Amino acid sequence: MSETTLSPQVLIVGAGPTGLMLACELVRRGVSFRLVEAAPGPQPGSRGKGIQPRTLEVFDDLGVVDRVIAHGRMAMPIRSTAPDGQVAVTIGETFTGRPDIPYPATLITPEWRIEETLRLRLAELGGAVEFGAALDSFEQSDDGVSAVVVKNGEAETVAARWLVGCDGGHSVVRKQAGIAFEGETRDEVRMIVADVEVDGLDREAWHMWRHDEGLVFLCPLPSTDAFQYQGSILPGQNPDLSLANMQAILDRRSGRADIRLHEPEWSSLWRANIRLVDRYREGGVFLAGDAAHIHSPAGGQGMNTGVQDAHNLGWKLAAVAKGASPALLDSYEAERRPIAVGVLALSNARLAEAIDEKSIPIRRDATTMQLSIGYRGSVLARDDRDETAPLRAGDRAPDATKLVTVAGERRLFDLTRGGRFTLLSFGATPAVSGLRTLHVVEHLAGPDDIADTEGQLACAYGATDRTLVLIRPDGYVGLISDAGDVSAVTDYLAAL
Repeated sequence: MSETTLSPQVLIVGAGPTGLMLACELVRRGVSFRLVEAAPGPQPGSRGKGIQPRTLEVFDDLGVVDRVIAHGRMAMPIRSTAPDGQVAVTIGETFTGRPDIPYPATLITPEWRIEETLRLRLAELGGAVEFGAALDSFEQSDDGVSAVVVKNGEAETVAARWLVGCDGGHSVVRKQAGIAFEGETRDEVRMIVADVEVDGLDREAWHMWRHDEGLVFLCPLPSTDAFQYQGSILPGQNPDLSLANMQAILDRRSGRADIRLHEPEWSSLWRANIRLVDRYREGGVFLAGDAAHIHSPAGGQGMNTGVQDAHNLGWKLAAVAKGASPALLDSYEAERRPIAVGVLALSNARLAEAIDEKSIPIRRDATTMQLSIGYRGSVLARDDRDETAPLRAGDRAPDATKLVTVAGERRLFDLTRGGRFTLLSFGATPAVSGLRTLHVVEHLAGPDDIADTEGQLACAYGATDRTLVLIRPDGYVGLISDAGDVSAVTDYLAAL
């Protein structure tokens, strides 16, 4: 028997990092939702572990970045041993000393810590996850989505305006929506992944051994006693997840007998699945995270891309729920699908390297940090700048430090935090009604005045003494007017 419950605006299916991030975005904007997760409780295992600088900025905006960093390690070195015994220690590219980039490197932390942090933040904001609640089916109508959710053997019908599938690569939402998931599975590259405690190995670096038969990694997981074990499995090699097989692989490939693994806390056999949906939306149903795109772990892109999907979609759903034009939701796929295409291209390139080198390469550089992701050409990007300008509408809004306010010294991200539109006015433009406006001035007079004492802000934004910059709720530049055209700002907001 099915019971009909009160209608939330949004039904979110899947409580991994993507679903949790979306729920946090909605609850902090006062939009009703339900977040259901088929699993009986939080999922174990490190799974993804690399948090990119752009995602750290997203977590900063949500108010949780300090917790995330406290459980991780920035710029962990990689200690690589070649078949001939030669050892090389490398550290990925960093952006240390850049005032426009507050988080200069990739952070290593287990995925379950990210989920833990987001669940805590969700609870602080008044939301919760419904574990053991599985989506059974749904139907769409002009009024929204009617979904059947089964919990404790009881079915209930949930009516919502929108349904968002954040339920991973095997997404029930995607399958029932009839959205194609195009791509391929590459069995020639597989990998045992497990969380294990280890004796005989230091935790100062991510250890990697290359052997003629493949690679084996042991990466210390900060804030835990475990390492993440990764062992490539090529055709004909034993994929068994037993401790004995994992230990044998490590012994052969490392050439050492003094490193001992404990029984795995969690393990999985990963296969190279590279797929992308043909569309992110079907009526009132949206897809985000692994439900929309899956790819190789090279470069640490998966979890990050999903979190940023949710950051993009969340403010748009909230805006439309409160009266903005429904057309705003069309920009979600238009902006995010090309990003996934780029991530898949990067993953394909890294996978080709893996096949050629009989390895699974690790590379941490500017191409993986996601700071260059942007939406130039989007319907939400407008400016009056030349195409050669370094910063244009659609780009990530850069940070700046050494800004003086009546409350003391601040960085720009301190002042824009909270997921709202913010207008930066470098001239004498009056405040726009209902819009938070930060005035860049020489002499402080009010709480919204900021003094750019070292010129970092003007440099980052290429600003003149007339420039207006509208920063979107998700930290991207929506509009730039070097002509100081206030009507361009009001017209932009009115169009939403």
